[in-house]
Amino acid sequence: MTTAIVVALGFAVFAAGWLAGRSGLGSKVSQESLADRERLFVERMRESVLVGWFTTDGDTSRAANPERYEIASVEKVGADLWRFNATMNCCGITGAMPVVVPLRWADDTPMIAMTDTTLPGLGTFTVRLFFHEDRYAGTWHHGERRGQMHGRIERRPQAGTGAWGTTAGL
Repeated sequence: MTTAIVVALGFAVFAAGWLAGRSGLGSKVSQESLADRERLFVERMRESVLVGWFTTDGDTSRAANPERYEIASVEKVGADLWRFNATMNCCGITGAMPVVVPLRWADDTPMIAMTDTTLPGLGTFTVRLFFHEDRYAGTWHHGERRGQMHGRIERRPQAGTGAWGTTAGL
């Protein structure tokens, strides 16, 4: 009985460590060590919202479905891993969640480059999504479903103003 408890406890500790490492929870690369383009990306995505549309190949019922991702912050948590602290309202998902994704750079353009990446609670996805100035665009697939997504990157309203602005640059 004692051996079974020790093994179960060891497995639980291992699983918790694996989950924390995979999700980037608790880790963050120091702001000072970021390259200029990375610091600019972090600042431009802070308190932003992605407002756009996604399509599903073969779905002729309507041209596009609305999507909305509120981004509180973006943090580099590994060599090519970034955590988006986001609230999603898309694809039947509503709520706040940190999402850790591979992000790579094409010169000054950041791009999420996920290949068969499992996001806890959401499933396995392949995504290519790039950010440029005040726009984002890309492709996605999840199982047999696939499509495109695109939209605007906007600033979240400032407290008390109700005003929306767009990010410039990137």
